[in-house]
Amino acid sequence: MLLLHIFSKAHYGASKFDTPKQHLRLHISEYDMAGHSIPHFQNDGGHRVIEIGVKEFMCTGASVPFDHPHIFVDMGDENEKVCSYCSTLYRYNPSLKATETIPPGCLFSTKAA
Repeated sequence: MLLLHIFSKAHYGASKFDTPKQHLRLHISEYDMAGHSIPHFQNDGGHRVIEIGVKEFMCTGASVPFDHPHIFVDMGDENEKVCSYCSTLYRYNPSLKATETIPPGCLFSTKAA
């Protein structure tokens, strides 16, 4: 039972953050790809295709409260991948930075209260 708990935390990344503030920083700061922070993208505009500058990312669907479960997507050797929840087609564009999208405005960020 203890081994399952340790695997679960490491597998899902829960043990990476000491405090909730550390997790929040992933959404409101610049993404540090060398530090393995994963950018999150949203599709509030209902775009059929979103071009992004990374091959590993999280899709949130839309902004809270209309988001779907935030899922990890890895394009691997491909240059396109469809989100299994919202059917958004993400296309890799190596000329974009990790925080840039075409169309603009598809980077997920939390709104301060």
